[in-house]
Amino acid sequence: MLSYNDYHRTRRIPSTIETLISGMDVALISDAGTPSVSDPGYRLVRECIAHGINVVSIPGASASLSALVTSGLPTDRFIFEGFLPKKKGRSKRLKTLFDEERSIIIFESPERLLRSLKDCYEHLGDRPVVICRELTKVHEEVWRGKLSESVKEFSSRKARGEVTIIVGKDSEKIHFDSGS
Repeated sequence: MLSYNDYHRTRRIPSTIETLISGMDVALISDAGTPSVSDPGYRLVRECIAHGINVVSIPGASASLSALVTSGLPTDRFIFEGFLPKKKGRSKRLKTLFDEERSIIIFESPERLLRSLKDCYEHLGDRPVVICRELTKVHEEVWRGKLSESVKEFSSRKARGEVTIIVGKDSEKIHFDSGS
């Protein structure tokens, strides 16, 4: 087993391609959701394709789709934003989503959750939101409400583990009991 991340990728990709060309199989696995979703796995996949190496995906748990399906918000059209920028470009990215009609999927760390909720509220308005934590795990939690309510809720408590935020469209006439 070898680690593969942004730091190691420049060394790992060439050696992995050599291993595959020699006839051996390689599996890209993740301890945090589906490989290549919001991680550097796509670079390895892209390099395999460039070398004519067949890539096979074996579906597994995906926080983005699990959260969307669980949310109760429209699932017919959605946009995946991944992680918001930590600093530079954050407001600009959120401003581009102001007129977005599709459900918006955002990944966030527990440390930046409150900041992201405040920023979403400021830039997108008081839309419906669903916050999913630790999906498909023993401490799974789903919180539903409006962005304004989420700011209050997560100001008084800390989230732990992987967090997925689903933001509904502005005109959504869905009523969620806070925290339901």
